[in-house]
Amino acid sequence: MAADARVLMVAAPFYEDITEQLVEGARQVCKAAAVIAEVVEVPGALEIPGAIALAEAGKTPYDAYVALGCVIRGETSHYDYVCGESVRGLMNLAYKGIPVGNGILTVDNIRQARVRAHVNGRNKGGAATSAALAMLALKRRFGAV
Repeated sequence: MAADARVLMVAAPFYEDITEQLVEGARQVCKAAAVIAEVVEVPGALEIPGAIALAEAGKTPYDAYVALGCVIRGETSHYDYVCGESVRGLMNLAYKGIPVGNGILTVDNIRQARVRAHVNGRNKGGAATSAALAMLALKRRFGAV
């Protein structure tokens, strides 16, 4: 599917235990697909798209990117801004033809986050990585590399 690919996972460890599970799920998919994976950490979900943009503009951009983190609804509207703007940033990258998988959990509580981070072998980090690799395969198929 994505032989010889380099994947950068950008993780926001604000909820460290959740993010660790997402990263582990992403690593498992990378290992199964035989792709090279690296992880960098950023302070929060808002910084993930910016970190991907910086990596993409670097001397050796990666072939695909995976955004990993968790945003839990609080008592203020901050949740809505963080969720909306992080997704908008990721979509702006995707519209430029950059293969990105969105593994940023947006949940109401920690219980929901735990379920999405790891339940019965399913993991949103792994699903986001699979999505990024699928988009990379399309990019290569369309000759956009």
